[in-house]
Amino acid sequence: MALPPQLATWLGERGHDAVHAAALGLERAPDCDIIARARIDDRIVLTADLDYPRLLVLARAERPGLILFRGGQYTDTQLRERLARAMAAVPHAELPTSLVVIEPWRVRRRWLPIG
Repeated sequence: MALPPQLATWLGERGHDAVHAAALGLERAPDCDIIARARIDDRIVLTADLDYPRLLVLARAERPGLILFRGGQYTDTQLRERLARAMAAVPHAELPTSLVVIEPWRVRRRWLPIG
């Protein structure tokens, strides 16, 4: 499931410096390029693509932080509600070095690097 550009807009309206990959011309970029750009720009990657955590683990990466939506098809409202809950649970300063997994029934976090 691709995350909608409106999620970046919603984050921006709440004071976060958020940008959708498509706005950076990265809509067809390999996952590793998006991770590299996020690291350079000091951003957190939001995704539902299970390849991202695997890439971070294989690289033993300490950054960028990752917020991963798992376990279903979320409506736009559910995306916003669950993301707000996750961001309230994890201190903002810790997001750049965290893997946050959002599932329908819970939010969990692991520190980077993993493995």
